[in-house]
Amino acid sequence: MPARRKSADEGQNGTDLTFEAALTELEEIVAAMEEEQLPLEELVSRYEKGSKLLARCETVLASARKRLQTISARAEAGTGEADGAEDDELPGAPAEHDDDDDIRLF
Repeated sequence: MPARRKSADEGQNGTDLTFEAALTELEEIVAAMEEEQLPLEELVSRYEKGSKLLARCETVLASARKRLQTISARAEAGTGEADGAEDDELPGAPAEHDDDDDIRLF
């Protein structure tokens, strides 16, 4: 468990975590907030961190959904992956076009 905690500390803003790590930490925060008697400041702090983790999970899910739709559209069109130039981009590299909704899974 210390390795998971370390990665959570490295990604305090929630953007460096994997989906699974962010979801696990979010579940722990929710459980602690529901079960423990915490001071107001601690509750607010955990709520803030939970909000960031939730946003991270939603971003990853939206990206995965979009990628799956793209794959399905290519399969239906019979284009395959060979002619998709964006597949050659590095993960996390900025897209060539300016589309705020274009979010990479990795």
